[in-house]
Amino acid sequence: MRRSLVLTDESARHWFRASLPPHVRRNLIPIPAESLWRLTMQDVRGAATTYVALTLAIFAFIL
Repeated sequence: MRRSLVLTDESARHWFRASLPPHVRRNLIPIPAESLWRLTMQDVRGAATTYVALTLAIFAFIL
């Protein structure tokens, strides 16, 4: 009988999470899917900064 090096945990519901050792899997925090799609102020600030930096770079190359 062959045994894998890492015993799987069927409650993990994903093949990669099931293959993780218990001490690694213990620190995983479940994040609800709704919070992943929320637009935060940091996202808006990053998009605005990227837009302004790209606009200034294009303008500098034109002149």
